[in-house]
Amino acid sequence: MTPSISAIVIARNEADMISNCLETLKWCDEVIVVDNNSNDHTEEIAQLWGARVIAGQGDFAQLRNLGLQKCKADWILYIDADERVIPDLAQEIRAAMIDTTHTALSLNRSNVLYGHLLHHGGWDQDRVVRLFKRDQLLKWEGQVHEHALVDGTSGELKTQLLHLTHRNVVDGLIKSSHWTPIEAELLYQAGTSKVKATTIIRKGIMEVWRRIVVKKGYQDGVAGWVEAIVQGINRMLVYIQVWELQQKPSLPDRYQKFEAQVSHLWKQIP
Repeated sequence: MTPSISAIVIARNEADMISNCLETLKWCDEVIVVDNNSNDHTEEIAQLWGARVIAGQGDFAQLRNLGLQKCKADWILYIDADERVIPDLAQEIRAAMIDTTHTALSLNRSNVLYGHLLHHGGWDQDRVVRLFKRDQLLKWEGQVHEHALVDGTSGELKTQLLHLTHRNVVDGLIKSSHWTPIEAELLYQAGTSKVKATTIIRKGIMEVWRRIVVKKGYQDGVAGWVEAIVQGINRMLVYIQVWELQQKPSLPDRYQKFEAQVSHLWKQIP
């Protein structure tokens, strides 16, 4: 008997993306959309494509675990709303489910950022483990870069998964606003050394250098430079937020002090 497969899509306010994503999953036996508090038409569009929509909330690991609990097939394929499965990849997945001795398989993503397919800057080697035997996927864990715990071995698929991300600067900033506070909190809880102005600047410059020079991002032209600079800004944002968390008294307490001073001044007026 041919093994069955469930596709699980994590989505939040993906009305513009979910339709094209689900179109590439029609070959799956079951499609589950785990909707993370969307306030657009993500749920309605997903249902029109025949997907089962489950409401969830939390970080990516929690949402992926929720999908794991709800699916029924022999294998699970995790796909994000901005990722696309091409026909050759679907064919390779079908064959792997029958022939592989592994319990998990990774996919190599080809990344399109700001409308350009990037081949350098660290985006050329972007393997993600997304295909699992359901009964041997134990759970997902991790807040920022979640990973799966699997009973068994992992292998690799050859055909690339298309990743259509960072469609514009605002889109990238929105994503940064979600993950940079989480990473900053983790660094703060880990006891990161006191952040200075030089720390923030150094982190940004090092990230740009790593992507442009070490990872040869300059070979992707202006798009490569833009992405490297954006990633440098993201590193700076993380450490700026660590600096905020390290303030004593805290920023809310400092502002409350100014509020009290203003209130006191008004109380002096007869």
